[in-house]
Amino acid sequence: MSSRREARRAAIDVLYQSDVTGEDPIEVLDAWSAADREVPAFGRELVEGTADHLPDIDLLLEEHAEDWPVSRMAAVDRTILRVGIEELVFRDDVPDAVAINEAVEAANALSTEDSGRFVNGILGRIVRELRARPSEPPAPASSD
Repeated sequence: MSSRREARRAAIDVLYQSDVTGEDPIEVLDAWSAADREVPAFGRELVEGTADHLPDIDLLLEEHAEDWPVSRMAAVDRTILRVGIEELVFRDDVPDAVAINEAVEAANALSTEDSGRFVNGILGRIVRELRARPSEPPAPASSD
């Protein structure tokens, strides 16, 4: 497994397992490694980054999902969106168009017929807003 697409899919699988089981994403990642399930370096980076930024990612997701609370989203869609936001907001090595396209492709392959449009719409709104105000990092999530 060497392509970034395959690494993203592995990251989605790890984060999905974490989401549905309630286990810490890093613990799931470690369990995968212990079981000789390959997660390439880029996939590990996505899992770790998504876990580190999860409060900020979910805040952005909540703000841009228009009438869709994060908790009500299908777990696979929520996971794909989280990875997409990690790439769009917190990584400089992935072009916006690539991050969105990869998330849409994953949604089309792994979720429902409408998921690709759903993912595209949310990530598109986030990109438009973030790029309209360059160099302003996302506000940290409140710990209240």
